[in-house]
Amino acid sequence: MADVSHSNEAVEKGPEGFSPESVPVDTTISRVELLDTILDTFLQKLVAARSFERFTSCYKPFQQLDPKVMQWVYDKFVTQLQTSIREEISEIKEEGNLEAVLNSLDKIVEEGKANGEPAWRPSGTPEKDLCSVMAPYFLQQRDALCHRVQKQKAKNQDLADAVLAGRRQLEGLQQQIQALQQTWQASVWLSLFSLVSGPLAWLPLSQPKGSHGSSAVVQHPCPDLRG
Repeated sequence: MADVSHSNEAVEKGPEGFSPESVPVDTTISRVELLDTILDTFLQKLVAARSFERFTSCYKPFQQLDPKVMQWVYDKFVTQLQTSIREEISEIKEEGNLEAVLNSLDKIVEEGKANGEPAWRPSGTPEKDLCSVMAPYFLQQRDALCHRVQKQKAKNQDLADAVLAGRRQLEGLQQQIQALQQTWQASVWLSLFSLVSGPLAWLPLSQPKGSHGSSAVVQHPCPDLRG
C-alpha cells in the first residue's frame, strides 16, 4: 500500500517531481497550444516514476528470465501507446474542427477584453431580450438585402443600356444597307439605259406613209456616231 501511495504521489507531481502549480502559466498561450501541452503532460505521466516496476510486476517470470528483453518490450509498448493516443487525439481534433473553434474562442475573448463594456445579461423580460438580440440582426439583414437590390438594379440598367445601344447599331446598319441598295439600283438602271441608248442611237426612225404614199425618214436627233 505504501508503494501504491508513493507512486500515485509521483504521478500527480509529474515526471520531474514538480506539481503543475509550480510551473508558470503563460496567460497569452492559445487554447490550441494549451491542449497540446495538456496532452504532452498526460503522455509524460504515463511513463512516470516506477511505471516500469509496475509493468514488470505483471510479468515477473519474463523479467527474471531476461531483464533486457523486458525493458525493450516496455519501451516499445510505451512508444506505441503514446503514438496511438496522439493519433486518436489528432482524429478527434480534425473531426470536431477543434483548432478553428478554439482559435475563434480566443478571438472572442480578446475582443471582449478590448471592448471594455459589460457583457450582455438577460433583463428578465423575454420580449425585451429577444428584441435586443434579434433586432440588430434583422436590421443588418435588411441593409444587406437593400444593398443587393441596388446592385442588381444597377446591373439591370447596364444591361438595358447595352440592349438599346445594340438596337441603335442595328438601325444604323439597316439605313446603310438601304442606302447602298438604292445606290446599286440607280447604277444598274443607268448601266441598262446606256447600253440601250448608246449603240442604237444612230438608227433612223421610220414614220408612217404620208398622203402621197411615200414614207418619210426622220433622222434621230442624236448626232451620227458611225464615224
